[in-house]
Amino acid sequence: MFAKIFLGAVDEGETHMKLKLLFVVNVDWFFLSHRLPIALEALRQGYEVHIATTLTDKIKVLQGHGLVIHPLSLDRSGAGLWAASHEAWQIYRLFKDVKPDVVHLVTIKPVLFGGLAARFARVPAVVSAVSGLGFVFVAKGVKAAVRRWLVSSLYRWALGHHNQQVIFQNSDDLTCLARLAHLSDQKVTIIRGSGVDLTQYRAIPFSTGVPVILLAARLLVDKGIREFVQSAQILRQRGLSAKDARFVIVGEPDAANPASLCPDELAQWAEKNLVELWGHRTDMPQVMGAAHLVVLPSYYGEGLPKVLIEAAACGRAVVTTDHPGCRDAIEPNKTGLLVPIKNALALADAIEYLIKNANIRERMGASGRALAEKEFAIEKTVAEHVEIYRKLLDKSELQ
Repeated sequence: MFAKIFLGAVDEGETHMKLKLLFVVNVDWFFLSHRLPIALEALRQGYEVHIATTLTDKIKVLQGHGLVIHPLSLDRSGAGLWAASHEAWQIYRLFKDVKPDVVHLVTIKPVLFGGLAARFARVPAVVSAVSGLGFVFVAKGVKAAVRRWLVSSLYRWALGHHNQQVIFQNSDDLTCLARLAHLSDQKVTIIRGSGVDLTQYRAIPFSTGVPVILLAARLLVDKGIREFVQSAQILRQRGLSAKDARFVIVGEPDAANPASLCPDELAQWAEKNLVELWGHRTDMPQVMGAAHLVVLPSYYGEGLPKVLIEAAACGRAVVTTDHPGCRDAIEPNKTGLLVPIKNALALADAIEYLIKNANIRERMGASGRALAEKEFAIEKTVAEHVEIYRKLLDKSELQ
């Protein structure tokens, strides 16, 4: 039997009639940053909402929201066959214990292992959120190819539930997995990102100081952090001094990810005055407001980077890569510029162009705000998810 933390006063006579929605997410901070508004709306509509996740220091944040919390142990750094089997068994036992009406699986391991477990546990309805394909589908080499084949086989099983909706954030991921897993058009949908609260992320006037060029991300190699630093170095060599532009990195290493940068490398960049390290921040609307340009030179397996839609909401132009997910977050040459992946020179050229052309930069930012209002409002994203729950539950009642 799974331990659970029941939070919030609930009338015993009411709970047995409520539909149970169970989120399975790799780690609690990702749920808070990317899925919490959906859970809160489901609560408002009368669902009994459960969250199964690896718990960190964010548990106190979760405790104020009236969720039923189930601790999970999912290793985000990868796992051998025995560990993977144990993780899948955990989720299966959880499903048998909770008996959810619908499960919402978020991030790669929950989608894979939760999808398999849902079939064996006979969960009535399954939502699988593919928020990027991760490093498995972009890694090179023989070992990576074998791992990719194994993961592809798992996806075919995990996405084979009879009453399931698979949500993608970009068309490249949809095309790739729909082919691998033989998904019908009726089983897939695109929801562009996790949404943004337009009342928190507002377009405020630019400061009159030195332009701030911002990269905000988990500090992984595949997020293009090194290319960003190299572009700063190139521009310094071209004569662009610290009085002309400040290059800022926001975020921290992710020790659980094998692609994480090490703190020593970051410290060396700061000592050379190439970049400013602002660390982990919880006030991202204010951080975005301090920026003049937002950069994400990622070649990670992105879904649709949240930082890019937050930048758009704040009326900030972006420079990002012509890579799945990243290119889907902007309107090229209208809300930002695209550059090739792993190309620090092209990145430097794009950054320099927008530093020196403030009017174009600001016009792109205004177009970004309009795009965010049209496509990325959190209310729109939440409504689309809740409607998916409704349709799946209606279908399960007919079966």
